[in-house]
Amino acid sequence: MKKKPLVFAFAAAFGAPGLSAQTLEQKVEILQQEVDDLKAQVQKTAPQNQPFARQSSPEYASALDRAETLGSGAISFAGYGEAAYSKLRQSGDATADLARFVFGIYHRFNDRLTFQSEVEWEHGVVSSKDHGESEIEQAWLNYKFSDEVNVKGGLFLIPLGIINETHEPPTYYGVFRNDVETRIIPTTWRELGLGVHGVVSGSLRYDVGLTTGFDSGKLDDPAFGIQTAHQEGQLANSRNLSVYGALNYHTPGLLLGGGVFTGDTGQNGMSNPALQGVAARLTLWDVHAQYRIDRLDLQALYAAGMLGDADKVTAAILAAAAAPTDAFAAPKTLKGGYLQAAYHVYKNGDLDVAPFVRLERFDIKQAEDPANGLLQDPKNNERVRTVGVNFKIHPQVVLKTDMQWYTTDKSKNRFDLGIGYMF
Repeated sequence: MKKKPLVFAFAAAFGAPGLSAQTLEQKVEILQQEVDDLKAQVQKTAPQNQPFARQSSPEYASALDRAETLGSGAISFAGYGEAAYSKLRQSGDATADLARFVFGIYHRFNDRLTFQSEVEWEHGVVSSKDHGESEIEQAWLNYKFSDEVNVKGGLFLIPLGIINETHEPPTYYGVFRNDVETRIIPTTWRELGLGVHGVVSGSLRYDVGLTTGFDSGKLDDPAFGIQTAHQEGQLANSRNLSVYGALNYHTPGLLLGGGVFTGDTGQNGMSNPALQGVAARLTLWDVHAQYRIDRLDLQALYAAGMLGDADKVTAAILAAAAAPTDAFAAPKTLKGGYLQAAYHVYKNGDLDVAPFVRLERFDIKQAEDPANGLLQDPKNNERVRTVGVNFKIHPQVVLKTDMQWYTTDKSKNRFDLGIGYMF
């Protein structure tokens, strides 16, 4: 160490009265210790701002936030995934599935322009004979004029509900995503379009835009509401576009928000000629809240929607059906909500054990056509109870287990195990 000669020389040269070289050296060492302590504090807090690490809180940075932590010209990688085991209690049948494997690429061109993307594989194997899918979940550019005004364009997530934008396994309770934010709000839901968004007064975030929409001529499963008419940016029929808007008020421990999405879905019969001239306007909206205090997490959401001209959409489905089994009545109204509570009974370092309970109710009303034998499916009016535990062995790695009870379709009652991660 070369500090001592320098300190002694300094003291000798200036002959500081009443100050020995030893005393000066001690002060320098004290200052050095203070610098080292500051470095340690910076390193301890750095992971939440590093381009290659997500924040450990469930309210971790969004894709845009992660891109903005990069230096100009830098690229960052992130990802998440989950696997699950599920056993039906009535039949005893069980399945194990690598549900998702996702990675994202984020790039910062300069102080204002960033790029966000995510690529997803589902169910382990993707081929013409398997259930797997390979898809682009996000691919969009963002230009930041200021914190209050950003413009984005490309394939991005629609800001409805809670899970659609924040759906990584460690961020939600339960092995599977809840039914309401799967059947009423189709998750993961993204559209091609343009949007304007920003933060006002540090707490209020807005997001509005013009995007592609649904095509009701592609409906094939009313049990999942309008989800199967979702076009996912894949040669999307865009004769009719849609608009959306969302507001979210966010302070530490509290989130209050809501959103709406609306647009015609007939697409002038581009996928089903029987829908030429049919508007089939779809409107979906939601309100939601999260409250976290000490060890308690509370969450609630209500979502609803309506498909106009549902009877004409049903007639178009009948006209296109190759066989009676392919025909069904289109959804006319959709609504659902849930209440959820979790309590962190044990938290120590990276370990976090949180039992939870969730109560759900969803109701998908169909445009019945008795003349053709198309009636309301009672399974589309359901109550679901879920009780389980999330066990985090790291803020970004979770083990999960739960049991679910369905009131109408008891064959779905099951026991689940899961593992999930994000980085």
